[in-house]
Amino acid sequence: MHSEPRDDYVLHLSLPTELESFVEETSRAAGVAPEEFVRRLIREDRERRAEQERLEALLLEGLNSGPGIEVTPEFWQRKDREHAAWQKNRERG
Repeated sequence: MHSEPRDDYVLHLSLPTELESFVEETSRAAGVAPEEFVRRLIREDRERRAEQERLEALLLEGLNSGPGIEVTPEFWQRKDREHAAWQKNRERG
């Protein structure tokens, strides 16, 4: 059996008793080892950060997309009418 070389990073971590208990209880409830629980937290944080960056890029794109518009109650009423008309046409097929 041939195994590929791995570049695992080994981290020794000291936790206060309160956090140690939390990790043990939470990992046990999830049916995983504490190490896997910590790996999941790191992966979820990485994904959350990537999503945050994506959203910030979209916000900047919107801010830089041109002049803004004033959003008033009349604007929303017009959007409601447009959506109702679109929905009606969609239902007609």
